[in-house]
Amino acid sequence: MEENVCPVWVGYILISPFRKLWHNPRRILGPFIRPGMRILDIGCAMGFFSLPMAEMAGDQGCVICVDLQEKMLERLMNRAKRAGLASRIELRTCDSHSLKIDDLNGTIDFALAFAVVHEMPDSSIFLTEVHNAIKPGGKLLIAEPKGHVSKQAFEKILDLAGEKGFLQSEEVRIPGSRSFLLKRK
Repeated sequence: MEENVCPVWVGYILISPFRKLWHNPRRILGPFIRPGMRILDIGCAMGFFSLPMAEMAGDQGCVICVDLQEKMLERLMNRAKRAGLASRIELRTCDSHSLKIDDLNGTIDFALAFAVVHEMPDSSIFLTEVHNAIKPGGKLLIAEPKGHVSKQAFEKILDLAGEKGFLQSEEVRIPGSRSFLLKRK
């Protein structure tokens, strides 16, 4: 997986305010997030989606941010502190073989995997761990970049998610992405 990891310097591009013109976090995620939710942001980088989700989840909510790179997580926390959101953010470092979230089983209301699944060395393990973390009825939004993931490859991801216990809920329109909202049975 290390060969496919986004370099830290790209993280600064990913948090650019101009990106909001293309991928506005509130427009994309607003329909799925409610105050008080426990949210899992997988492959969070420097928190482009994490911080808006923490705002939407409110004082009683929590966003658990998982990334392979500690430098990305450090910068995310610095941004969260400046935004007054640090108390709503929990950081976790994963490795190339596991998200290291077994202690979250059955506690997550909503999970986001934005441009992440195609970087996983084993999508089956990834989807199993995320499925286990999500509460029954909880949701997972998968969005993969069209430039990296073909329609056929995305359909294989959705099929595998179905094998792991997710139901396809609805297609979500996100510019430049193949996206689907899944629901845990």
